[in-house]
Amino acid sequence: MLYQPELIGGHVALDLLNTVSWRLDPSRTVDRIATAEALATWRAAAGLSGDSDPHRVATVRAVVYDAVLPIARGTGPGDLRELQTLLAGAVRRATPAGPRPMDWGGANLVDELVLAAGRLLEREDLSRLRECQDDGCGWLFLDRSKNGSRRWCSSGDCGNRARAKRHYERVRAGRES
Repeated sequence: MLYQPELIGGHVALDLLNTVSWRLDPSRTVDRIATAEALATWRAAAGLSGDSDPHRVATVRAVVYDAVLPIARGTGPGDLRELQTLLAGAVRRATPAGPRPMDWGGANLVDELVLAAGRLLEREDLSRLRECQDDGCGWLFLDRSKNGSRRWCSSGDCGNRARAKRHYERVRAGRES
């Protein structure tokens, strides 16, 4: 089956993290960019260019995840040392990429992803960073809803599953009483 990337994170760095499906359920975990073909599909959907080894991208993904997850869980900043090292290298190789003097583009896909992670931590309202509340999902997203009440990565997927589970439990409880 052809992989169709879901870009629901609200930021390319979060969409990178979300290339691991069912992260919190080891029996169901799937790496959606484990092959060069899958990585190319995701890269194109995310609007990025440049080829890279899926293994190098997965390493960056793990470093960014370790830095970002504690923020999403409200336990403070994660381990930023490895990300800081990657950022220093990416900035050294970066070139101006936009109309603003400090918009930098990466020299390759890995650098572009590292710079995106830096922009996430620098420019976004991290109080809006959330982890999907589905028990096994683990996807991260920026809650851009007006009242900040988004609970799931996808209302039609994880949200629907949660609503169906609550309905089933109510019906079952009604039968037992």
